[in-house]
Amino acid sequence: MDEITTIGFDIAKNVFQLHGVDAHGQIVLRKSLRRGQLHQFFEKLPPCLIGMEACATAHHWARTLMTSGHDVRLIPPAYIKPYLRRQKNDAADAAAICEAVTRPSMRFVPVKNEEQQTTLMLHSTRDLLISQRTALINALRGHFAELGIVVAQGARNARQLTAIVNDEDNIVLPASARHALQPVTAMLIDIETQIGKLDKDILATHRKDNVSKRLATIPGIGTVTASCLSASVPDARVFKCGREFAAWMGLVPRQFSTGGKPRLGSISKMGNRRLRALLVVGAHAALYRMKSGKTQTPLADWARSLLSKKPFKLVAVALANKMARIAWAVMAKVSDYEPGFNGHKVVQTTA
Repeated sequence: MDEITTIGFDIAKNVFQLHGVDAHGQIVLRKSLRRGQLHQFFEKLPPCLIGMEACATAHHWARTLMTSGHDVRLIPPAYIKPYLRRQKNDAADAAAICEAVTRPSMRFVPVKNEEQQTTLMLHSTRDLLISQRTALINALRGHFAELGIVVAQGARNARQLTAIVNDEDNIVLPASARHALQPVTAMLIDIETQIGKLDKDILATHRKDNVSKRLATIPGIGTVTASCLSASVPDARVFKCGREFAAWMGLVPRQFSTGGKPRLGSISKMGNRRLRALLVVGAHAALYRMKSGKTQTPLADWARSLLSKKPFKLVAVALANKMARIAWAVMAKVSDYEPGFNGHKVVQTTA
């Protein structure tokens, strides 16, 4: 068998598909392996280039194969699709990955370490619990509304309803309704406690991460956003500029340009949804402060001038775009953020 130089590795739960070629691009390997056979197979294989989709468990397998001396590169699944020929199956996917990983213009996903993945687990679990808390609060408000008891929206205001359910002496709520809603309030209180614990863990992780602490100095970026940014982007230098970074998060207008006529639409909403949502929410909070005049910086002046002619939410998204570009400069140039000319100044640091 000719020496294998490149392998397309299609990840699955139990059965994994391999597609290997030699230096001339000739197919020399088509093989499926069980999970228990993978480690032994790649240990015996001479170091080569291995391509994988950046999907579930990909970072674990990348770290595992890199310890055996292989050059592992993760590819966004959307970038592999054009290389897939006709019907989709595991063998065809592996062949497409093998073809895509050799393209000189291909963009790759940096491999995350275990600490970064653990930090993202904290954020994922927190997001899950917050969505469950929202569902419980909506259920609680809906049931109370049926009895004519209505409170304002929000997690804080829902505590009034929780207090009514837990107060046995309150005659506003019938006994049978109280018994029906007590499991909901018990789950709500428990979830609030768990979210608080996760917030403390995220804060502790943030305080140990120099990149996260520098990001938190940017207007509109707090502890949660800074921690998530630092863990999600292991190497910001894979983006050539801040606009590429903002485009990766879907904060730039969608294009449909042809014939030399540029056509721009709404923001594309492509890329990392969690980071985009955090930046947009943070931009709303920062914009409220800027609008009130409490913040006197070039960035705030720019936002206020834009507010004079554009809707608030549109300006918030524009500010989130600018925040993303500043964040890229802070991470890629290992720099500190300081307010300065045209909204920001990045100061080089040795940290």
